[in-house]
Amino acid sequence: MVNTIRYGIVGTGMMGVEHIRNILIQPGATITAIADPVEASLGWARGALGDKAAGVAEYASAQEMVKGGNVDAVVVVSPNYTHRAVLEPLLDSDIAILCEKPLCTTVEDARWVVEQVEGRAAPFWTGMEYRYMPPAAAFIEQVHAGRIGKLQMLLIREHRFPFLVKVGDWNRFSANTGGTMVEKCCHFFDLMRLIVRSEPVRVYCSGAMDVNHLDERYDGRTPDIIDNSFTTVDFANGVRAMLDLCMFADGAEHQEEMSATGDKARLDVLIPPGDLVYSPRVGFMKDKAVERSHVPVDPAAMEAGSHYGATYYQHQAFAKAVRGDGAVEVTALDGLRAVGIGQAAEISAREKRVVEMTELGF
Repeated sequence: MVNTIRYGIVGTGMMGVEHIRNILIQPGATITAIADPVEASLGWARGALGDKAAGVAEYASAQEMVKGGNVDAVVVVSPNYTHRAVLEPLLDSDIAILCEKPLCTTVEDARWVVEQVEGRAAPFWTGMEYRYMPPAAAFIEQVHAGRIGKLQMLLIREHRFPFLVKVGDWNRFSANTGGTMVEKCCHFFDLMRLIVRSEPVRVYCSGAMDVNHLDERYDGRTPDIIDNSFTTVDFANGVRAMLDLCMFADGAEHQEEMSATGDKARLDVLIPPGDLVYSPRVGFMKDKAVERSHVPVDPAAMEAGSHYGATYYQHQAFAKAVRGDGAVEVTALDGLRAVGIGQAAEISAREKRVVEMTELGF
């Protein structure tokens, strides 16, 4: 059993720094190593570490970090397109791994990870933080407990700000990200599978790049990432799910919303403010008996990141798996299946057709 977990962080940009801040407030955790080939990014990590930075080893790559031998767990937060290369030396070690979403940018590479993880003793965890937002977790628990009856329809909406600027502007191109429907939306496709408790059979996505990045050029190249879309997913158990994405909706009151409608009631979650809204079926034109409740989040978790406490609570669960006190809750296979739906949505949007999941080998 591991008592104090020694963490390494590979990729110390914005999200890497969020992981650092959340690990620092976990009991029985310390950061002993960071790795990034970009000096500016290492500087951001040093700033987040504060007076603890002096004792942290710095490396240019994951391979060097493995050779250093001073970590029990590594969090991979490097750009999407680097994940397979970063994971190769880590998967050959006995180090526990938390790999940020998306697992990889293609179904082929994600399948490779699943194959490598099979039979491995050390935990491998795909970083799907949105499962761990307390309001989202409460919503999922109540749907699974039958509060709305039999689930029939699921709606997920994210209306937010555009993609942020990243080192080297790598996130402006689908070749690097897997496309918006993989990069951003794998979170939501993972939530769909988790909530519906079934696998998708077909995907239809209507989306385009209509507002953001139109005037941007990088070495003469124009960004090609979708900034708005509607995606419908048919599941094997008959449930239909829809994702409504808009990345030029900075002023929206709620960045994320989920709505699950069953044969007895509807349940909504609004983030922020983290409210659950329960609406039972009461009959045509009768008075509504709506209930609203608030799901609190630890203030320290809110302060440590920009994902409504999700990173903090995910690290709590991951640490239990590393110590042998809990199971891996988001597997490499979960990561693969989320990438699969995202890739199907990308194909659908660009080719303007329905995509059967069997086309991608699912």
